[in-house]
Amino acid sequence: MRHKLLDLAEKSSLREKKLNFAVGDTVDVHTRILEGNKERIQIFSGVVIAMRGGGLNEMFKVRRIVAGEGVERTFPFNSPKVADVVVKRHARVRRAKLFYLRDRIGKATRLRERRAKSWESETNA
Repeated sequence: MRHKLLDLAEKSSLREKKLNFAVGDTVDVHTRILEGNKERIQIFSGVVIAMRGGGLNEMFKVRRIVAGEGVERTFPFNSPKVADVVVKRHARVRRAKLFYLRDRIGKATRLRERRAKSWESETNA
């Protein structure tokens, strides 16, 4: 059970528009990068392999392959550094954490695609 005062304090820091994606989706995470006094957007593309936490502590982990090496990055949902998350592809998965993808190489990492129509009906329910 969470404390009511903590919820009130965290409410001001929460993201107003909820990011709408799930584990297994291929996403582009747009992150704000500060270089000196300039700000630019950098895109991190990959598969969402885990989601954890709740409220202000909610995070998601994205994995991609760079030069044959697996790279994972954890992003906070409510961080102002995360500008946007664009879903490229929905996948049909049967578990909450996809850590088994770490042991796979090449075509073995492919996930079955989920139809967009069934995704919309799940989010509206």
